[in-house]
Amino acid sequence: MDIVAGVRRSVDDALDDHPPDDDERPPVSWAVALSDDCEACGDGDLRVVLTVEEAGRAGLGLVAHLAPDTARRLRSAIATALREIGEDPGP
Repeated sequence: MDIVAGVRRSVDDALDDHPPDDDERPPVSWAVALSDDCEACGDGDLRVVLTVEEAGRAGLGLVAHLAPDTARRLRSAIATALREIGEDPGP
């Protein structure tokens, strides 16, 4: 795959599945993107970017810049959790 400088692409985003009327746990927004603009990560290194924040509070959440190995580890952890609750983790 050819890599072009200035990569920034949204992959998917949604709200979590927690009930919206729970005053103790507000809905959480998550987003997954691709980016090469993390200067501290290495010049031009592509990262999977995971953003998690309270719904409606854009810009106040946490942003993780995941290297490919770390992104695979997260994917594996989610697949394990799905299997443990009796769900097919999918492809």
